[in-house]
Amino acid sequence: MTTGSVSPRRADTRRNNERIIAVAKDLLTASGEVSYNAIAKKAEVGVGTVYRHFPTPESLIMAVYQREVRNLVEVVPTLLKDNPPEQAFRLWIGHLAGYLMTKRGLASAMQAATTSPAAFAAKSYEAILDALSTLLQANTEAGTVRSGLDPTTVMHALGGMMFLDPEGDWEGDTQRLFDLLWLGLRAC
Repeated sequence: MTTGSVSPRRADTRRNNERIIAVAKDLLTASGEVSYNAIAKKAEVGVGTVYRHFPTPESLIMAVYQREVRNLVEVVPTLLKDNPPEQAFRLWIGHLAGYLMTKRGLASAMQAATTSPAAFAAKSYEAILDALSTLLQANTEAGTVRSGLDPTTVMHALGGMMFLDPEGDWEGDTQRLFDLLWLGLRAC
């Protein structure tokens, strides 16, 4: 199944691809449904362009989800380069919460889009766990968290973010949850 790969030679093709994915993410998050006509109109491309990039709704849904995971994982090096480890971790938790709010809207669409959602989710979870491990290691080396923390346990503790209300103050709740978690992670 294609996931919307584009030729690296055509900047306009890449821009269209990214616009389509961004618009599809917004629409899927809001409604959980794929409408190529609505996506084309909002992305300001022809419906044929959407079909050319994503011949099936499944390919579009998977591209949106893959992009969200990739963004969450690829932001870690930049956060660590531009911020002290503790601040990078705090900022990443905000990204994780945003991802979870998006994923909540995509969940039903993803279930319909793939024949093996568990395998796909497991690969995504591993990538996110690796990103978390990198942040924990940077904080351990900086002396801000205690050594020997198991990334899986920390991820389980972050599971409380699944209960955040996307219609409420989920950003504020995320910061309060991080503050509580940080107390348990800190180096003594």
